[in-house]
Amino acid sequence: MTSFSFLFALLFISRFLENSLLSAEVKDGEILPPTIQKLMKGYNKYLRPFFDNGPVTVGMSLDIASIDTISEINMDYTATIFLRQRWTDERLVFEGNKSLSLDGRLVELLWVPDTFIVDSKKSFLHDITVENRLIRIFPNGTVLYALRITTTVACNMDLTKYPMDKQTCTLQLESWGYNVNDVMFNWARGNESVSGLDTLRLAQYTVEDHYTSASEAVYETGNYPRLIFHFELKRSILYFILETYVPSSLLVVLSWVSFWISQSSVPARICIGVTTVLTMTTLMMGARTSLPNANCFIKAIDVYLGICFSFIFGALIEYAVAHFCTLHHPDCNSALMYGHHMHDCEEEMNGIVTTIASNSSRVKRRKDSVPASTGAGEPDLGPASEDKAPEGPPELFSRCAKNMSILRKILRSINCCHVENPHYIDNYSRLTFPLSFVFVNLLYWTYYLYF
Repeated sequence: MTSFSFLFALLFISRFLENSLLSAEVKDGEILPPTIQKLMKGYNKYLRPFFDNGPVTVGMSLDIASIDTISEINMDYTATIFLRQRWTDERLVFEGNKSLSLDGRLVELLWVPDTFIVDSKKSFLHDITVENRLIRIFPNGTVLYALRITTTVACNMDLTKYPMDKQTCTLQLESWGYNVNDVMFNWARGNESVSGLDTLRLAQYTVEDHYTSASEAVYETGNYPRLIFHFELKRSILYFILETYVPSSLLVVLSWVSFWISQSSVPARICIGVTTVLTMTTLMMGARTSLPNANCFIKAIDVYLGICFSFIFGALIEYAVAHFCTLHHPDCNSALMYGHHMHDCEEEMNGIVTTIASNSSRVKRRKDSVPASTGAGEPDLGPASEDKAPEGPPELFSRCAKNMSILRKILRSINCCHVENPHYIDNYSRLTFPLSFVFVNLLYWTYYLYF
């Protein structure tokens, strides 16, 4: 008995809900014009057009109202678009030569494509003062359906050349439930289906190019139609030149001022070196605040800031080296005396080598001047035998001369590496640092602008 009562109550509730829905439809029909009533009679919004006669073709067009933000940290952009979809429904054909513009709230009575934005992170339909929808029906059954949408779409960015980079972002439209056997998407007018970019003004970017394409998305549930809108953004570098590149270059030039300050002014030179290093560090940290903290690539701005930091740090190290040399050579006179001493040592070694060579030639001449009449068994007791030098092979003297020559070259090379005057270090730095910085800048800008 209990189960029978439960079934009876369930049947009563279902009958009540059915009557309520019917009464609601009658009320809706009563407020509709006769033409709309005729069109809606027997219309089933849950069935797509041409249900048994092939897929329905949906033509689309876009109007970009604005691109609000482009975030490198989140790698996305936020845009407000007007999406227009157009298709033909044979069930909505009526007589006449004028189109019917309906209230957007009547879209609930019609079949509409289940279009969605593929890479959208967050989207919403504007509803002030009412939902921003448009429905227009033409006599031949063509339906125009327009929406105003604000969406945040993911955009994979390559920041290797930041801030001289170009980014290509996409806006992809796809059918959620109807595959290519049910619905076909196409751009209504090709590349001209997207408008609004010519008058668009962005803070850091300029739109260089845009084009459209069509493809199919392949999933486990089937192949679905997809339309893709590509647009290329080029970053404006003027802001970064004024904000980062010029200050960092001026800091490098400021570090060169220490080359014209006396080496005895230790506080002044240390103050310039440490101040420029700390300022450069702060500038490097500030340049990275607007970029992703964790990334696997080195950006162009990081390379330039690293170059500037290296030159500033090198100027500080240069003074350390010059000051160290000054401590070992307190004045230039000692350096000159050291040079004269090395010159005297070199002349002394040249004299030793010359003496050894002259002795060798003298011994050889005495051997050749021995009289031929001297007997083989008679000893030579003359004065020449008393002055005779110790006999030795000629190779010994030539080897000695070579060793002396090698030693002389080694001492000359040591003398060249030695800093005779520490003030020469500053003189050389005044020329080498600016020339090196200009050369590195030429390589940097040539590579990142043209390659």
